[in-house]
Amino acid sequence: MEKISITFVELKELVNNFFQDKSGITNFNEAEKVRFKYLGRKGLISSLFKKIKEKSPSERALFGKELNFIKSLIKQEIEEKLVEFEKISEKEEKIDITLPGRKFFLGSKHPINIILEEIKDAFYSMGFEVATGPEIETDYYNFEALNMPENHPSRDLQDTLYLDSGGLLRTHTSPVQIRVMEKMKPPVRIIAPGRVFRKDTPDATHSPVFYQVEGLCVDRDVSMADLKGVILSFARHLFGRSAKVRFRPSFFPFTEPSAEYDFSCILCRGKGCSVCKNTGWIEISGAGMVDPEVFKFVGYDPEVFTGFAFGMGVERIAMVKFEIDDIRLFYENDLRFIKQFS
Repeated sequence: MEKISITFVELKELVNNFFQDKSGITNFNEAEKVRFKYLGRKGLISSLFKKIKEKSPSERALFGKELNFIKSLIKQEIEEKLVEFEKISEKEEKIDITLPGRKFFLGSKHPINIILEEIKDAFYSMGFEVATGPEIETDYYNFEALNMPENHPSRDLQDTLYLDSGGLLRTHTSPVQIRVMEKMKPPVRIIAPGRVFRKDTPDATHSPVFYQVEGLCVDRDVSMADLKGVILSFARHLFGRSAKVRFRPSFFPFTEPSAEYDFSCILCRGKGCSVCKNTGWIEISGAGMVDPEVFKFVGYDPEVFTGFAFGMGVERIAMVKFEIDDIRLFYENDLRFIKQFS
């Protein structure tokens, strides 16, 4: 920087005061305060520039030259001080490799995801593939193509959530079966996991949103015995080799014959307990042979092909396997509950 002697008394005092203030700077904040005091918009340098007009015409040029020099000097001194503190800060921030490591806590899988993965693994091992479909459905796919007449109870507003657009939130994942059959020729072997929606009041065993897995197998010479074999294999995959399955006659508009199937209680091993209501069996869901009328909607020849379909509630299976007595626990996002499954 250019060397210059200072002529004016007020400028000499300014320089002396600055170096005195500079000697007391010990950190970034103090350096910023000194910079603002001297170089700020309303600082001492700015106030002295305003006094140039008070000088005589012969002094103005010299006063301005010396003041500009002092301004550059102060700016340089402050910047050097800031660089000095930055170097000190970098040294302080270096990692101390002698410190003990910090333990990272892994998250926990949600019990619904755990069961969904087990269900998929079970059916993958039997040659099934996973298929998905939209959660917002049409009346055709959710009801009509599944052989549900207009007066069927499941169409009631108490069960189904209809949208202003004319669509609805799917009440089961069976519409995926129709969509798959429209695109594929037999053989078909798929499961359709996903969320479904019903107009239910939440309680210990009901939720307006829950997960369901439905399955479909279509080929030549598929029989009820094949359905029983698949369900039994699935039960033993999930609950062990001692698991048993029983079928009870029932009715569903898209299967004929239809049945509901139960698994032997894994808690009491069929002896009877409070969970199975002393029956030794736990109700899982429904199944049956695909009704020929459904095949007509997708262009399959019911004289050539047969098939079976089944469904299950994921939360219901999770409640059985993990001994959970309230379905609402799955959706309350309580970390104390979820951490139990880590």
